[in-house]
Amino acid sequence: MLKYRRRSIPVIRGDTVKVMRGEFKGHVDKVREVLLKKQMIEVEGVVTTKVDGSKVPRPIHPSNVMITKLNLTDPWRRRKLEEGLPEEMKKEIEKEAEEQVKALEEEKLAEEAKEEAPEEKEEKEEVTEEGEEKEEKEEVTEEGETPEVSKEEEIIKEMEQEEAKEEPEEKEEGE
Repeated sequence: MLKYRRRSIPVIRGDTVKVMRGEFKGHVDKVREVLLKKQMIEVEGVVTTKVDGSKVPRPIHPSNVMITKLNLTDPWRRRKLEEGLPEEMKKEIEKEAEEQVKALEEEKLAEEAKEEAPEEKEEKEEVTEEGEEKEEKEEVTEEGETPEVSKEEEIIKEMEQEEAKEEPEEKEEGE
C-alpha cells in the first residue's frame, strides 16, 4: 500500500498473498489460479484432503487475502501501477519486474531439466534391466552349464585377488 500508493489492486496468478481469515489463516504463498466465474482464487499449499485421500485445492475469496508481493511480469499491470508515481518509483518497479522475469526464466529452465532427467533415468533403468538379464545367465552357468566368462577375465580376477592378499603382508614387514 505504501510502496505503490494503492489501497487495492486485482489479484493475478503469481502474486504472493497471505491468507487473513479462515482455516488457513497466516499461510503465505503464491496464487496458483484465479477462478473468475466463482470469484475465488487458489493459493499453493492451501489444500483439503478428500475422503479417498486425494488432495484438492481449496478456493479462497480474494477479500480474505492480503497481497504481500506483486507479480510485475505483465506490462499492462506495471503501466497501471506507475500512473501518478514519481520517476524514482517507476525505476524501482522496472528493476523489480526485470528480477521477476529472470526468476521465471530460471524456473522454466529448472522444470525443463527435471523433464529431461526422467528420460535419462528411463535409459539407465533399461541398462540395469539388461544387467539383470546378464546376472540371470551367470546364475544358470553356476548350476552346471559351461561358463560364458572368458579365461582372460578369470585370470585378471585371480591376479587382483593375489595382489590384495600381498599388500597387507608388505605393510606388516615395513612396520
